[in-house]
Amino acid sequence: MSAYTLDGLARLVDHTNLHPDATEDDMRKLCDEAKRYHFKMVAVNQVQSKFCSEQLAGTDIDTGAAIAFPLGQTSIAAKEFETKDALANGANEIDYVVNITQVKARNWSYLEDEMYAIVSACNEAGVPSKVIFECCLLTDNEKIALCKIARKVGPTFVKTSTGFSKWGATIEDVQLMKEHVGPSVQVKAAGGIRDADTFLSMIRAGATRIGCSAGIPIIEELKRRFQEQGIDSIEL
Repeated sequence: MSAYTLDGLARLVDHTNLHPDATEDDMRKLCDEAKRYHFKMVAVNQVQSKFCSEQLAGTDIDTGAAIAFPLGQTSIAAKEFETKDALANGANEIDYVVNITQVKARNWSYLEDEMYAIVSACNEAGVPSKVIFECCLLTDNEKIALCKIARKVGPTFVKTSTGFSKWGATIEDVQLMKEHVGPSVQVKAAGGIRDADTFLSMIRAGATRIGCSAGIPIIEELKRRFQEQGIDSIEL
């Protein structure tokens, strides 16, 4: 267990706006909110990398670009180019979606090559990499196989979901991924995390990063609880 202050909990949040109709004003608001609450990252579509990195310049808040989002159905070369383009335009975290067609084909060598290409580009740039499984579309055996590849390749995180498919993060998936990915790879829970209790349950299950668009109401609710209970930290 670890003790988390309110700021420590806020620093687990990837503050997210991945809507295709998001405007420049929406992106500015997202970045302003991230600064106000001291979130860890803003999670945005790749094309927003430059604008958001400029908004966050001089802060310790990262710009996270979503790659091959949300379907993952582009070639390795396309994903690698998109990653490098995002990094060149100021992104300093990368979340990419695996090729689920290749998962269903059990083409593990392809998926290892894909993961290696993206993780290598991130390592070269010195930035975190996250591999999105889209767990709602996978069997447990498929999730475990991807975890084994991640254990070998070494991304910073494996991630449960895009939030754009059938459902998002579950406690069971976080626990499964944490069990099989090894001690060197972290787990990010994302999708459908809209309240403080769900947020805390994901952390207890082993997630060390939470992707959500409800970070503000979650942190405000936790702030209220801290004040009511007269505490300045919580053990999770």
